[in-house]
Amino acid sequence: MSKQRKKRFIAGATCPKCKAVDSIMLFMENDVEKIECVECHHQQSQVSDEVAKAAQTPEQVIGMFTPE
Repeated sequence: MSKQRKKRFIAGATCPKCKAVDSIMLFMENDVEKIECVECHHQQSQVSDEVAKAAQTPEQVIGMFTPE
């Protein structure tokens, strides 16, 4: 038996693709927040804050090479 997704509609939201108003639903899938337009089925994902911060962490510099 598959786990059903709890879906919520976002009042006043406009689809970025088809521009339909009040057609965006929000749900979680595999611990990722997603939105989907019920008119054109456009989907977008929202990464968690932890993932976004990890992607923005600068790489550590071990050393600098300076040619002579």
